Amino acid sequence: MPVQHKQNRSNGYLAALLLALSAFMLPANAARNMPRIAPEFTHAEAEAWLNAAPLSLRSLRGRVVLVDFWTFDCWNCYRSFPWLHSLERRHAEAPFAVIGVHTPEFEHERQKSRLLEKIEEYRLTHPIMIDNDFSYWNAVGSRYWPSFYLIDKQGMIRATFFGQTDVGSAQAHKIDAMIDTLLAE
Repeated sequence: MPVQHKQNRSNGYLAALLLALSAFMLPANAARNMPRIAPEFTHAEAEAWLNAAPLSLRSLRGRVVLVDFWTFDCWNCYRSFPWLHSLERRHAEAPFAVIGVHTPEFEHERQKSRLLEKIEEYRLTHPIMIDNDFSYWNAVGSRYWPSFYLIDKQGMIRATFFGQTDVGSAQAHKIDAMIDTLLAE
């Protein structure tokens, strides 16, 4: 009997080791691109939203949503805005929405007056949630500026993308193709 107990314990260790090793064998974005329920926006106060009244993901059901995590002094973030503008124009008649989430990297980026100046400078008209406490950043598991999360019509995160995205770039084409797929569902 003791031999069988030792055998079972060894099999358990082996299974745990294989499970742990399999995580290292997956492509880097595989886990991030597995569908999962999008967490609800963490700020519902009017002062935490710009360009719109407070929104909820529940109110956006039936639309494909691109959540853009950015901060105003991030070069890669504001260099992605021409692409975001073109995306909004292209899908203006579709059930599609861009929601910005401004999560500051530096202390001066927490100042609402400076954020408002940058929103005007960058001509951003889509809703923007101010996430100074990183609550939505943490809820989603974001780690990079900019990062883009595509949410389907049922509220599931279906894909994530990171880094500067320019009009006509390979990443822009991937995101656009994914939006078209989600809109067709």
